Amino acid sequence: MNRIILEKDRNFTLFTHLLGFGSYFFPMGSILFPFIIREMKKNESEFMDTLTKDVVNFNLSYLLYIIVVKLLVVPLFVGSIFENTISSYPFTSIHINFNSNNFFELESLLSILAIIKFVLIIKAAISSNKGEYYKYPYVIEFVK
Repeated sequence: MNRIILEKDRNFTLFTHLLGFGSYFFPMGSILFPFIIREMKKNESEFMDTLTKDVVNFNLSYLLYIIVVKLLVVPLFVGSIFENTISSYPFTSIHINFNSNNFFELESLLSILAIIKFVLIIKAAISSNKGEYYKYPYVIEFVK
């Protein structure tokens, strides 16, 4: 888009991207704060409308990905605790073999997701401050 983007719009979108770190300080802050800014400023310019929508969708998608990984971690964690107890119980015909390495692999996946989120937020904030559109990868469109 070859339109001139005002400095105040760039600053608001930069701030909205950086609010993706809001969940470190306030539960659901990375979703709530950008959503509030989106609702206040979406009618002011197409640039702000598009980018604030992308920020909200990215943070909602990231939350969904984290929930899925954590739901996968719970059975592996419980299974790794009871691994020896279940298999060593006498006269049992149930043999459950949990691999505790899977639990730690999923936990490391959470760390990798956190690093990816950090890098993407910084990259998007820099792009929006330059007046460029940045599209987050692998985002589900919750807000249209």
